[in-house]
Amino acid sequence: VTEIIRNEMLEVKANYGDVRRSEIIAHGEDLCLEDLITPQDMVVTLTHGGYMKATAVEEYRAQKRGGRGKQAAATKDDDFIDSLFVANTHNYILCFSSRGRVYWLKVYELPQGGRTSRGKPIVNLLPLEEGEKINAVLPVAEFVEDHYIFMATADGTVKKTSLADFSRPKRNGIIAINLDEGNYLVGVALTNGSDQVMLFSDAGKSVRFAEDDVRAMGRTAAGVRGMKLGEGQQVISLLVANSDEQMVLTASDGGYGKRTPVGDFRHTSRGTQGVIAMDLTDKTGLKLVDDDEALG
Repeated sequence: VTEIIRNEMLEVKANYGDVRRSEIIAHGEDLCLEDLITPQDMVVTLTHGGYMKATAVEEYRAQKRGGRGKQAAATKDDDFIDSLFVANTHNYILCFSSRGRVYWLKVYELPQGGRTSRGKPIVNLLPLEEGEKINAVLPVAEFVEDHYIFMATADGTVKKTSLADFSRPKRNGIIAINLDEGNYLVGVALTNGSDQVMLFSDAGKSVRFAEDDVRAMGRTAAGVRGMKLGEGQQVISLLVANSDEQMVLTASDGGYGKRTPVGDFRHTSRGTQGVIAMDLTDKTGLKLVDDDEALG
């Protein structure tokens, strides 16, 4: 049988054989895990309780106005979704902590689950210290020189740092901003150097100023004053706008909400008290809440 196979193979070679057209080498290139990951858009969710996951966009379908919508993540009774965004599997997610540090995650490193799954605690994904929490997350596709990360803290401090300064991931994270005791990040955003920045306080006020009022600083800098606050007040939200036609949604703890064009907020210098964003009363509520503010 072996002789028959040999003769048949020699016959095939004689009839159809030609010079090899492809080159065979031992190692074509070095491959890493990321090279084997298919680029795909994912819906990333992070809950207030610290559970994180990624879900394929295909699991959500477009619906008409008035539809009930789809559940994005299973949560406990006292938990809710803090952040939800779409990012590619090869994108980075910058995770900013309560201690002013930033950690890196790739979207493909996140636990993948269906719409009804809760995900995994982010403390199991990052080397956080005891008592350290993730306060803000930011998806990044490329660490380009002409873009910035803009940060705002509860005491009204703001800081702008070149996005390129965060281009070298380290397992244990790096300092993003120096924070005083009791202060913490309330928001981070990507800017292009010429955006408009808006800060909102729980007293119902907002300040709007040009991004270039804040110079770019190194990672270890503490920042500068972005909003002047009254006693007992704090900043609760950071928004970045690039058009006066964009809408700001403000909501109070009394359940009242409204939409206002960005252009209706008077342009001022940074470090001022700003203007009234929402008139707070015993009926509407005594403070603004950050979880329902959005820019659209």
